[in-house]
Amino acid sequence: MAGLSDSDSRAEPDEAFIARIRAAYPVEAEIDRVLTRKLRGRGGPEYAPVSLDELVDGVAALIRADIGDRFSIRNPRWLAGGASKLQMAFDLDWAGKSGEGPFRTEPMVLRMEPPEAIVETSRLREFEILGVAGDVVPVPPCYWVDAEGGCLPHPALIYGFAAGTTKPAARPSTQVTGIGTNFGPELRQILAEQFVDHLAAIHTIDPARLATLQSFEQAEVGSNASVLRQIAWWRRVWDEDRPEELPLVDVAARWLIANAPPLDHVSLVHGDFRAGNFLFDEESRRITAWLDWELAVLGDRHQDLTWTTGVHFGHYHEDGQTFLASGLLPVEELHRRYKAAAGLSIDPVRLRYYRIFNDFTSCVHMLATAARVARGGKTHQDVVVGWLSMIGNVIAGKLRDSLAEVLR
Repeated sequence: MAGLSDSDSRAEPDEAFIARIRAAYPVEAEIDRVLTRKLRGRGGPEYAPVSLDELVDGVAALIRADIGDRFSIRNPRWLAGGASKLQMAFDLDWAGKSGEGPFRTEPMVLRMEPPEAIVETSRLREFEILGVAGDVVPVPPCYWVDAEGGCLPHPALIYGFAAGTTKPAARPSTQVTGIGTNFGPELRQILAEQFVDHLAAIHTIDPARLATLQSFEQAEVGSNASVLRQIAWWRRVWDEDRPEELPLVDVAARWLIANAPPLDHVSLVHGDFRAGNFLFDEESRRITAWLDWELAVLGDRHQDLTWTTGVHFGHYHEDGQTFLASGLLPVEELHRRYKAAAGLSIDPVRLRYYRIFNDFTSCVHMLATAARVARGGKTHQDVVVGWLSMIGNVIAGKLRDSLAEVLR
């Protein structure tokens, strides 16, 4: 792929460019707000390191606006992990939001955006989703959100620190973001049971509870509007970020629009449900928290089912023959357990559709956004993001092969 030219109009988009983009791709209101904010800030400075003191001052301002001065922040420290957001851990001495409980110390995490990330998403939506998902699966308790970056340098949220690890100490991995995690035979079975049960629980949350999500447009059984909105979202991102034309992406988008299936059940879709995005306790062998809900949508369960079984997140069993989805269990066994736990069917036609959909969105992330963000120096993770951009060529090959099959 050719590099970005110095005259690239997307590097510093003007209001006419932004207006054209917004008119061309009808997306949810909160997604439009986030993407428009990204474009208007693109001409700004590159990422510059933020000090812990600056973040502590912003966190204090955000908390103070809600509960006053009856708290103190101690032991701020950087928290590693993830390819998109900047994270700081700290200890909060307080008496709870009401101020009426006993004074106590709780470990917390600040999760803040860089100037631009490999996926530009809404902290408000993530905040809302954590509140709903926490009814059925373990998630960090979420306390505050700075949706516009009013107190902090960039939009952020604060949630409780969740203990655990993403990979076993006995089987260290040099891969990033959970790719190829090997849990070993001693952990696979017990983690796999929880993994599938949690996926089923997320997908079967009461629709009345989903209706409380204010920053999400609702999805309806019998309609394909929810996936069409998603396609418009990622077509818009492609148009905003791409370094050059790539007809493959346009062909995929047209096929996805023409073949978009109506929903048979409305699910909360995590959007990145896989190894690397859950924490577990090695002693109890229990999953302690599900993380990274920023891509969550209301839509079709098959989107998660195809994502979590993707070849880049799994590996082969010690027998050299059996592929383990997310390093945990064979795909056929995952499907069997899921159907029993969720009471929902799995449609092979929808699986094929969402496999193409997920490869389409991954191409957008890697070949457009990751390349632009890394080149522009807009993130603290430019090396990781630059590495991820190279994976886009492999995924584009998969997308090409899948489209060749359905377009015969």
